[in-house]
Amino acid sequence: MSVELRPLGVKCNLGCGYCYQNPQRDANNVGREYDIDAMKQAVEAEGGPFTLFGGEPLLVPLDDLEELFRWGHEKYGGSAIQTNGSLVNDRHLELFAKYNVDVGISMDGPEALNEVRWAGSHAATRRATSRSLDAVEKLCEAGRPPSLIVTLHQGNANERDLPALLRWIEQLADTGIRQMRVHLLEVEGPDVAAALALSAAENIAALTALAELEERINLQFDVFDELESLLLGDDENVTCVWRACDPGTTAAVRGVEGFGQRSNCGRTNKDGVDFVKSDAPAYLRVLALYHTPRQLGGCAGCRFFVACKGQCPGTGIDGDWRNRTVHCEEWEALFRRAEEHLLEQGEFPISAQPNRVHLEAEMLAAWARGDNPSIAATIDLMQSAEGDADVVS
Repeated sequence: MSVELRPLGVKCNLGCGYCYQNPQRDANNVGREYDIDAMKQAVEAEGGPFTLFGGEPLLVPLDDLEELFRWGHEKYGGSAIQTNGSLVNDRHLELFAKYNVDVGISMDGPEALNEVRWAGSHAATRRATSRSLDAVEKLCEAGRPPSLIVTLHQGNANERDLPALLRWIEQLADTGIRQMRVHLLEVEGPDVAAALALSAAENIAALTALAELEERINLQFDVFDELESLLLGDDENVTCVWRACDPGTTAAVRGVEGFGQRSNCGRTNKDGVDFVKSDAPAYLRVLALYHTPRQLGGCAGCRFFVACKGQCPGTGIDGDWRNRTVHCEEWEALFRRAEEHLLEQGEFPISAQPNRVHLEAEMLAAWARGDNPSIAATIDLMQSAEGDADVVS
């Protein structure tokens, strides 16, 4: 995993109604200054390479951006940036090409579908969306297609708007976009839930439609192949939400703030505080979820537990990382769909194997020791053990 370098913390030019960083902004916990040398030293200490992150990292002045990109190219062969795209100009595009910067753009659709990513007024929001779309097009024309992150919510994926979202994604595939990450809305409070959250049934319908769309176009979503890989124990390259994340250390996010401070993934900052990393991980969440009844927020008895592990702690029920994800119903439905597909293909997913309890026991023992092995590594270890005939195949 790369280092998330956040020179200006969560400072942003947009006011997205659902942003998981809003609690930090509400607490006025926003970066305003930075020290480039201190950031470089911290990135090196973390091992690099880095992704410029925010808030909105393109709020950093051009000269400082060029210095960071230049150093990243010299030190690591390149870097990356995650941006909403609305501030991208021709000079930025030149820097991305010159210093081998991979670009990720976060947006939720064209025109009204992106209205939740608010820029202060309807007119300003439409202009910002237009600039983001223009950045996508120019990057594709330059042979450097960005990856996209799209969040599903009432503004773009309800029954009325979903067809427009699907058409836009088809157009993106024709333009040259090849990768897209799909996020279910991370609810940061009852007001956000009431205004923007899709029901579980609506999320499932949207995800199913995206899975069907993927079969027809030359664009890959991150999630669907990952679900099948997890069920087959081939999880070395899956994203962090499936990796038993410890919210005190968030192994997949090695954050570096403006003055070199180490920090965690912002999805766990529910109180508006950007907590520093703990010295060592503790996998208490995943251990507790395995044993806690589902009616109390746990995962006990779920045959998809080894694959899912309660999903991202930032999406815990009631905003509490100790609970399983609030999107349990959606992910269980998608795992069932993946399981059925694998069985039809003659595969034997972990979830359908009665002896998966042995795999669960081995992984629980590892978490209790403070280790967090992949499913694949755990199966390999079990299969290499002399006389172990009950290993998941």
